[in-house]
Amino acid sequence: MSTLHAGDLLDHYRIENLVARSGMASIFRATDITDDRTVAIKVPHPEMEADPLLFDRFIREEEIGRKLNHPGVMKVIGEPRKGGKIYMVMEWVDGHLLREEMAAAGKIPPDRASRIAARIAEALEYIHTQGVTHRDLKPENIMVDSEDRIKLIDFGIARSAKARRLTFGKLTRTMGTADYISPEQVSRKRGDERSDLYALGVMLYEMLTGELPFQGPDVLAVINDRLLNDPVPPRELNPEISPQLQEIIYRALERKPENRYPIAREFAKDLRNPDSVGVAERRELQDWKVRRSVRPRTVFVYAALAMIPIVIFVLILIAAHVH
Repeated sequence: MSTLHAGDLLDHYRIENLVARSGMASIFRATDITDDRTVAIKVPHPEMEADPLLFDRFIREEEIGRKLNHPGVMKVIGEPRKGGKIYMVMEWVDGHLLREEMAAAGKIPPDRASRIAARIAEALEYIHTQGVTHRDLKPENIMVDSEDRIKLIDFGIARSAKARRLTFGKLTRTMGTADYISPEQVSRKRGDERSDLYALGVMLYEMLTGELPFQGPDVLAVINDRLLNDPVPPRELNPEISPQLQEIIYRALERKPENRYPIAREFAKDLRNPDSVGVAERRELQDWKVRRSVRPRTVFVYAALAMIPIVIFVLILIAAHVH
């Protein structure tokens, strides 16, 4: 299914070219021959279609995409299929991944970074009011165009309040990307809307400084740094960041969810009006040079916790192939 070529027809869509390929699917630019509209078509790789858990993730993304209707969210279009070829039709967006923009810019100027982050927060506010939590927010899952308008993409491990099935996303609910996952998800607690806001705080820090707030040579080291240490104050890395914008970042990166912004709308409001933000006397500004590490036994516990969903996933795969 993923071996499509320019000129091939997929029902009433003509394939133009391959634009992206991931571990689970390929994305093609295509034309709807009924109205000449340009669309994006996501086609799962054959091995994904054959795997019930990965396929469920694909279906989850499609179902959530059909439900959501907001200018800041990639829209799934077309009628649901009742059999036959498996693919997802999405609106075509002229733009590129936020990751590509960050890589090219190094450090994004504060005004622009704040504008992009505010638009992401506004899109998050919408999906949260629809009962959806993204849970894998990162620069690779955000499209940005030439006017800094954004689109959230890839809801494969998102959680929907109305979901009933035990899906890949539910089974591995702490899965995300180590650099952006929240402390509560690391601790095997179910992430909620505030976990998305934490990830946005990490991205804002990265856009402004060109560096991640928590780092390490491997996943466990990154997790350790996030749970025990404070990041380098953003203004130490980029003096153009105002004290108010730095305070906004710290509020988003609070370890305890109850200390973060409670809703995305308040995050967006502060980003739009930084002069109205009060600056707190934070211990993080003094203690950040103190680096703590866990004992080897604790590292083992973290490793064991992180491996639980992977082990379960592998066992289910083995069982599925046996039968």
